[in-house]
Amino acid sequence: MNIDSIQNGYVIDHIRAGRSMEIYRYLGLDSLDCSVAIIRNAKSARMGKKDIIKIDEEIPVNLEMLGYIDPGITVNVIRNGERVDKKHLELPQRVVNVIRCKNPRCITQIEQEVDQIFFLADRGKQTYRCLYCETAHKSGEG
Repeated sequence: MNIDSIQNGYVIDHIRAGRSMEIYRYLGLDSLDCSVAIIRNAKSARMGKKDIIKIDEEIPVNLEMLGYIDPGITVNVIRNGERVDKKHLELPQRVVNVIRCKNPRCITQIEQEVDQIFFLADRGKQTYRCLYCETAHKSGEG
């Protein structure tokens, strides 16, 4: 398999096997007019299997959302063919407009302009709670 190196963009690495398409959709990569490579089920000494996404364009990347989807992800920033930064993501303390409250009586269901704000309630169980009604939501539930 031959995948060209990228010049300016991102390499999103250490994605749990099978989660790359979810990230692809969240980042809107289907609408880009650049090279995007998705490597699924790559061998990994640390993880067994992992997914990798390479994006050959500088785009806005919501690190909060990526950390929520898969807290073990690393994001490598590439400039002029060289890695200039490596970000290790973890579960964010707070997420805004990344997930929606599933409680039908929550104010966010009635007032559509209200931001969907969740705070991390239990890091070990990856559980978030709605700021307004405290309904629980587990990371990775969608």
